[in-house]
Amino acid sequence: MNLEQLQSFVEVARTGHFTRAAALLHLAQPSLSRQISTLESDLGAELFHRARGNITLTDAGESLLPLAKRMLADAETVRHEMQELAGLKMGRVRIGATPTLCVSLVPDVLTSFHAAYPGIALHLTEQGSRGLLDELAGGSLDLALIVTSEDRTAPTASLQRTALLTEELVVVASANNPHLAGRTSLTLAELAELPQITYHQSYDLREVTMQAFHAAGLAPNVVLEGSEMDAVLRCVERGLGVAVVPAMVMLDRPRLCSVRLTDPGLSRTISLAHRNDVSLTRAAQAMQQLIARTATVLSSADAATGGLVTRAP
Repeated sequence: MNLEQLQSFVEVARTGHFTRAAALLHLAQPSLSRQISTLESDLGAELFHRARGNITLTDAGESLLPLAKRMLADAETVRHEMQELAGLKMGRVRIGATPTLCVSLVPDVLTSFHAAYPGIALHLTEQGSRGLLDELAGGSLDLALIVTSEDRTAPTASLQRTALLTEELVVVASANNPHLAGRTSLTLAELAELPQITYHQSYDLREVTMQAFHAAGLAPNVVLEGSEMDAVLRCVERGLGVAVVPAMVMLDRPRLCSVRLTDPGLSRTISLAHRNDVSLTRAAQAMQQLIARTATVLSSADAATGGLVTRAP
C-alpha cells in the first residue's frame, strides 16, 4: 500500500467514477484501475461496488476512507515540514475560523503573519466551530479558532483547545438608530421588542441568542433571518433592524453603534484548537504564537474594546 494508491482510492470515492478520477489525477484509466486492484489485493477486501455507471463504497471502503484522508493529510504535513528546514521561507498554514472571527480578529492576524513570513502560503477555511473541529480532527487544518458560549477548553480525543479571550455579545444598530439613542445597555426583554436580524442556522451565535430568548420565555421580533455575517452588518447599517454580535465585530465600524446586553448578559469564549497527536509545523507554531500575542493586545486595549474583550481565565 502506498500514498499514490490511497490518493487514487480517495479520488474515485469522491467522484464515484473511475474515468473522471483518472482524468483529475492525470492517469490513464487502466493505470488507475490497477492501483485500486492492487490496493484491494493488499488489504484483502473489495473497496468498491462496481456497477455500470454506479460506483459506490463497500463497508471496507467506508472504513478506509477517513483513514486514507488522514494519512494523506499527514503526508502533506511532513512534506511541508521538510520545506520549512530552509527557515520559514517556504511552507503553509491551514487555519480555520468562524465567520464572526473572520470579520474581526482573523484579518489582522493574517496581515501581520504575511508581512512577517511572505513565503508561507496561507489557507483560510470559514465555517462554524463544530465543522472546524471535524476538519481539524480529519487533518484538513493545522489550527482552528473556535467559539463556545462557555469555557470548555479541556482536550477531547486528539484535540487540544486553549482559551484565549472572553468576549461579550452586544446589540448593534445603525449609528442614527433612535431605539439606541442615549442608551448604554438593553435588557433581553427590551431587545425582544426591537426589529431584529438573525443569522443562518449554522451560526453558533444564533443558537446562543435564541436559547437565551427561549429560557426567558420571550419571542424576538425577527424581521430578517438566515443571513450571513456580512449581510447582517450591511442590513443593520441601513437601518433594517438591530443584531446581536460579538464585541470585536464593532472595531473600525463608524456607521454602527452598540450597547451592552444585560439581564442576562451573554458572552462567549474564543479558543485556539489543534491536534495534540501531531506536531505543529514551524509555520503553524509561528501562527499560534502570533494569535496569542494578538489576543493579549486586544484584551488590554480598553480604548478599542471598552473592556468587552478580556483574557480568558
